[in-house]
Amino acid sequence: MEAGVLSIILYVLGAALLAALIVLVIKLIYSVNRVNFILDDVERKLKTFDRAFVTIDRVVDSFSNVSDHVVDGVTSLISRLFSHKEKTKDIKKKSEEE
Repeated sequence: MEAGVLSIILYVLGAALLAALIVLVIKLIYSVNRVNFILDDVERKLKTFDRAFVTIDRVVDSFSNVSDHVVDGVTSLISRLFSHKEKTKDIKKKSEEE
């Protein structure tokens, strides 16, 4: 008799556990669906910001290119001025040595 009562208790507990797991899985499915909806909404909103960021990035790149060209021009001008002075000094020293 004791084995029969023990098996009935195990069956009842197993059924309760199965029912609890089914309820938890259903709640998990609803939660995942809500999270997916929120993520889709955030993704749509970020796409609108992405266009603005691309535009800002292009403008910043243009300013960077312009400043690079200006700096290169000034640097080459300064290097020409200093290299010209050094060449004339070298020429004067050579002429004095001879």
